[in-house]
Amino acid sequence: MIPSAILGRYARSLAEIVFEENVEPQVTEDLKTCNEIFRAVPDLLEAFHSPSIPRETKEKLLAEMMRLHPVAPITSNFMRILIQHNRIRFYPQILDSYLKSVNDRKGIVTAHVTAAAQVPPKDLKSLESKLAEIMGRLVNVEVHTDAGLLGGVVVQVGSTVFDGSIRTQLSEMRRRLTET
Repeated sequence: MIPSAILGRYARSLAEIVFEENVEPQVTEDLKTCNEIFRAVPDLLEAFHSPSIPRETKEKLLAEMMRLHPVAPITSNFMRILIQHNRIRFYPQILDSYLKSVNDRKGIVTAHVTAAAQVPPKDLKSLESKLAEIMGRLVNVEVHTDAGLLGGVVVQVGSTVFDGSIRTQLSEMRRRLTET
């Protein structure tokens, strides 16, 4: 397994280049599109990684993918580097690290919100605004559902957790009642 520090270097280097060249929005969209392709066709990522397939074949396959889904030259070069250095199998991790680097440079933090049910868009906007106020930065909210929460939400921003779930409130109430 390749250490995450090595994968992070690929991501940070790409982030640095896209900001220098002022092409971040385009490259970020390109990378997300590639990720969607890999999710839709997991065999494609396996083929790019397979040692039994010659590099020339992989590069032709990549060129065809880029022909069908045109991308910026920086994106194409980056994908080629990942194939040449046998790092393409780590694409999802590299993409996550890249997006984190981009968000860091833009002053955006990601809040992982877990709710018992779908959060209405109006409430999500309100939560996003409140978190931005608390954190003093722009906040990108990623919502997940967990029916085990019963109600309320749990928000994690980095290592900070705001637990407003009913399950936690009931546990705290139970603890207080048993103390007396």
